[in-house]
Amino acid sequence: MILKDLLNHFDIEDNLPDYLLEQSFNEVFLDGDFSKTDNNYKIAVKTRQNVTHQMFIRPGDEYPVVIMSELPNGNLNGMKFGQSQGDVKYINNL
Repeated sequence: MILKDLLNHFDIEDNLPDYLLEQSFNEVFLDGDFSKTDNNYKIAVKTRQNVTHQMFIRPGDEYPVVIMSELPNGNLNGMKFGQSQGDVKYINNL
């Protein structure tokens, strides 16, 4: 599933960089709990493996898409996607 499909699924119409719209993400987010605060969005879902995945979509931010996962042992990890292709930061051991 690409981000554009996920945005359509949740009726999110904010502008994001074109490269992000074609970025591939896990389909598990389609079943997530959706919330909106101002122009920021959050999709959270807990998998059968007891992992909580969260996607934060903040169109005006330096990193408009952030994926954060909480593992069963409490560790967090994830990725931040920047405004331009190739600007990706990995988040480990928060």
